[in-house]
Amino acid sequence: MKNVTVFCASSPKVKQAYLAEATSLAEELVKANYRIVYGGGAVGLMGNLANRALELNGQVRGIIPHFMVEVEWEHKGVSDMVHVDDMAERKRLLVKDSDAIVVLAGGIGTLEELFEVLSLKKLGQITQPIILVNTGGFFDPLIKMLEKLVDEQFMRVEHNALWHVVESSQQVCQAIEELPAWHNNAIEIAAVK
Repeated sequence: MKNVTVFCASSPKVKQAYLAEATSLAEELVKANYRIVYGGGAVGLMGNLANRALELNGQVRGIIPHFMVEVEWEHKGVSDMVHVDDMAERKRLLVKDSDAIVVLAGGIGTLEELFEVLSLKKLGQITQPIILVNTGGFFDPLIKMLEKLVDEQFMRVEHNALWHVVESSQQVCQAIEELPAWHNNAIEIAAVK
């Protein structure tokens, strides 16, 4: 079984469209027989993602640090839950055996996770697809900023291929299957020359 890592928000107060996208993504991934690996939370997009996958008898693995368990953020229905010491270990394990990374709308934690994997991919430390689900144009300003980094030569033009944007969860599985592999020798093009 292939693993798809999902980064997304834990806030339950966001627009319904974002919560519905998490539910839809769970349906698509379970239907395609992917195991969902996520941050282990019980509410917000995280909760919707896990709840719907579990309702459909999908495979879900949560990875959550002890301090979040102590404040009761852990999803109690996810039996495959890995407890870790800190956020760094959580991020490492979220990506470790991942075949693809999907990013839904989220806050600063989601953006931190996204930028870490973009940096790792740029440096050739990971090669899996990174797919942004651009619900309602959520990522438009960020995509514009990333493109500016290339335009202003902080990154090379090849780095526009670090990420892939889809408009909805219905396009995610096809993108995972069709996106070309990232360069194993990406370190050779990491620097702007």
